Amino acid sequence: QLQLVESGGGLVQPGGSLRLSCTASVNLDVYAIGWFRQAPGKEREGVSCISSRGGATNYPVSVKGRFTISRDNAKNTVYLQMNSLKPEDTAVYYCNVLLGLRPIADWGQGTQVTVSS
Repeated sequence: QLQLVESGGGLVQPGGSLRLSCTASVNLDVYAIGWFRQAPGKEREGVSCISSRGGATNYPVSVKGRFTISRDNAKNTVYLQMNSLKPEDTAVYYCNVLLGLRPIADWGQGTQVTVSS
C-alpha cells in the first residue's frame, strides 16, 4: 500500500522558514509528487507539485516566490522549503503521489505548521 510520511513541521514566527520532508517505503522516483495543506475549517489545497525527475514544478499564486519544492531521488525524499511564512500558511501539510494533478495515495498523518508570534 502506497503511503507517504511527512515531517519537518513546527511553530515558527511570521517571516520565518521551515523545510518539510516527504518520503515513503516505496521508490518515489517514478512519480510526480504534490504538497497540499489543510487549514482548520477549510478544504485541502495544493501548494506545489514536482515532476518525477524534478524538471518541472508548479505553484499557486498564494505561495509562489516563497515556497520551493525539490526532490532528491537518491534519498527518496521530496522537500518543501517554505520561506517568508505568514500566519495564513498555518495548516497541516501533506504530500501525495500525483496522477495528472490528482492525488492517488492514501493520505498520511501530515505535519503541522503553525506560523504565529
